[in-house]
Amino acid sequence: MSVTPEKFLDRVFGLTRNQTSVRQELTAGLTSFMAMCYLIFVVPGMLSDAGMPRESAVAAVIWVTIIVTLIMGFWARFPVGVAPGLGITAFFSYYVCGPAGYSWQTGLGAVFISGVVFLLLTVTRVRQMIIDAVPMDLKYAIVVGIGAFIAFIGMKNCGLIAADPATFVTLGDLKQPPALMAVFGLCLCGTLMTLRVRGALIIGIVVVAALGLALGLTPPPDRILADAVPLPTETFAALDLRGALSHGLLSIIFTLTMVDLFDNMGVLLALARKAGFMREDGGIDNLDRALVTDSIGTMTSALLGATTATSYLECAAGVAEGGRTGLTAVCIAGLFALTLFMTPLVAVVPSYATAPVLIIVGALMMQDVTRIRFDDFATALPAFLTIVAMPLTFNIATGFGLGFIAYVVLRLLSGRGREVAPMLYAVAACFAVNFALR
Repeated sequence: MSVTPEKFLDRVFGLTRNQTSVRQELTAGLTSFMAMCYLIFVVPGMLSDAGMPRESAVAAVIWVTIIVTLIMGFWARFPVGVAPGLGITAFFSYYVCGPAGYSWQTGLGAVFISGVVFLLLTVTRVRQMIIDAVPMDLKYAIVVGIGAFIAFIGMKNCGLIAADPATFVTLGDLKQPPALMAVFGLCLCGTLMTLRVRGALIIGIVVVAALGLALGLTPPPDRILADAVPLPTETFAALDLRGALSHGLLSIIFTLTMVDLFDNMGVLLALARKAGFMREDGGIDNLDRALVTDSIGTMTSALLGATTATSYLECAAGVAEGGRTGLTAVCIAGLFALTLFMTPLVAVVPSYATAPVLIIVGALMMQDVTRIRFDDFATALPAFLTIVAMPLTFNIATGFGLGFIAYVVLRLLSGRGREVAPMLYAVAACFAVNFALR
């Protein structure tokens, strides 16, 4: 008896068991793709700011997304797309390869090592100990702080804010075309988001980029479709592992690992709750496989020439459309594969077209601030320091460190030391030593 494609997919992904269908999964995959495909414009732009060749960065980001999302779909069976993350890419491009002074090759070495560490933490269950040790208030503060950091970068890239010798930062020159285009893009994207238009962010990017081409602010591409499938030839295997193991990068590796840890766990838990496949005891089938996939994705990303791979929260849009199995992820990967043939268009998208997306993503991440218990000052101050330190010091690691240290110190001095998990003492001590040795 012949097996139809529908029955084959049902057998592979358990569609009937999860009360879904091929059509429902493909619709969810398309929805998730439309919600997250802006990354192919935004992330390569950040990587090129770090000194990477733009075309190789575009190819690396897309190939990482395809490969790791396929693993997530076929092996972990989660309806989630995986790609280089915005927050960690911002940290990589504008701190590691900026004020910290490291080359992008050395930075990729640190990304690879953080992936190895994350894998070891996952398979040894130390990962769970660290996650359990950090209170929910600080987890929310981390998300909010990274959002503020991303929004700050978006405003800086388009000229909405500028450096000032007296006040350090000030309002930029809004008469300049990039700033005006970014303001228009922010209004457009914000309106579309308010009206709940699917693909609002990608629509905003395309409209602003097209307007820039029409006004002559951006040179037109020499071709629309790629002559051949693009490959990350200039960034493949260019990572510098020896340089990454230097003393100065140990704290950066630690930060990359921590961001990877909390970002992935938070996204996967949130999507599992939204999809309704979290068990009554709090357990989630295949969660360890999903986390292993993310760690493998980070190592793959570093090899190809991109930053830490993370599960995208934007896939909540696909889950809301009924995505319940790995078929949704496979559909996402397939759609990203189609974008490989349009990389010449991706390469000409200017920063003023992607800056509004960074600001809006920051606003979305800011929503978790309402979950923080500001009525308890021993919690409020560490959370506040975590949030403001990230954009003001231009360093995610500083936000982590100040928040964790303040949380431990305030509870010790107020006689509430028993509220702090032993693992959090260890993490805070590591940050304190790092600050002392700087």
